[in-house]
Amino acid sequence: MIEQRIQQQFFESADLLYQTAEQLARPLAMAAQMVVDAITGGNRILCAAQGLAALDADYLAARLAGRFEQERPGLAAWSLSAQARDAAGLDLARLLQAHGHPGDVLVMLEPLREQRDAWSAALAVAHSQEMSVIALTGGTTDEWRGLLQDTDIQIRVSHAREPRVIEAQRVLLHALADAVDVQLLGSDE
Repeated sequence: MIEQRIQQQFFESADLLYQTAEQLARPLAMAAQMVVDAITGGNRILCAAQGLAALDADYLAARLAGRFEQERPGLAAWSLSAQARDAAGLDLARLLQAHGHPGDVLVMLEPLREQRDAWSAALAVAHSQEMSVIALTGGTTDEWRGLLQDTDIQIRVSHAREPRVIEAQRVLLHALADAVDVQLLGSDE
């Protein structure tokens, strides 16, 4: 019984990843181009999330600032989530006011719209400071339309279970880092 349940976890994840690859390749390619344009234009990538998703924002920032699979100079990317955790009560909107500049890109991760209201102020600040937004979201309904602008890129993993959304978002982060590297450095294959 438990072995079948474990296998089902793998099958469900694999099915979602397959669907996600087909549905989200185009918006992910657009997001990679947005990141490359910002970096080559002298701007920065600010990664942010709340709750446990903040660890994935930290991870993406580390992959961009450090390296993914190819050696390259570090890119101007960092996690605002780390700063929010270090300074109790410091919210993402305030951090974006302090660090965001026109032309910067905010990469936000929100697996299941649990923090939608908290994102409202942060996204308003990002837009008022003429930042571009890449929103990695999840869930079966799209509740972000009122908060995102037409120029923003939403990459939504359409699934109701948070663990599946997070798994797919992590693959999306890897694909984004790889696409940025390939555009900046070419393929090493």
